[in-house]
Amino acid sequence: MKKIEIYTDGACSGNPGPGGFCAILSYGKNEKIISGSEINTTNNRMELRGVIEGLSALKEPCEVKLYTDSAYIANAIINKWLFDWQLNGWKNSQKKDVLNKDLWEQLLELLTIHKVTFIKVKGHSTNEKNNRCDSIARKEIEKLNLKKS
Repeated sequence: MKKIEIYTDGACSGNPGPGGFCAILSYGKNEKIISGSEINTTNNRMELRGVIEGLSALKEPCEVKLYTDSAYIANAIINKWLFDWQLNGWKNSQKKDVLNKDLWEQLLELLTIHKVTFIKVKGHSTNEKNNRCDSIARKEIEKLNLKKS
């Protein structure tokens, strides 16, 4: 099984507002960057899109170290909230509907294909790849704003 590193990030201008996401995939000396945007979204949706698009780009089952600065994603996985939400009919601990269910379901499907270890990194610090992801996600928002003008 190939060992891959994926760094992901999402950004939003306003919440909701225009948003961008990025995933940087590394395998040995090879690197692939995936990015995109949505006109009206939230920061959490863009964080999830970065993870989903990064994992979706893999052509075969892989062992993945996935780095995210999103406490939303890291906590949902590491603390097993995601699996609890699923078992509880997509209700959170306050018995409210889980937000972004559509994206969480996509992520769950990808987690059945790949062996993924989620690693929480500190955002906007000294992590070079996380900072690159953030910069690329923000550039995706700028592209959207240029199209509007």
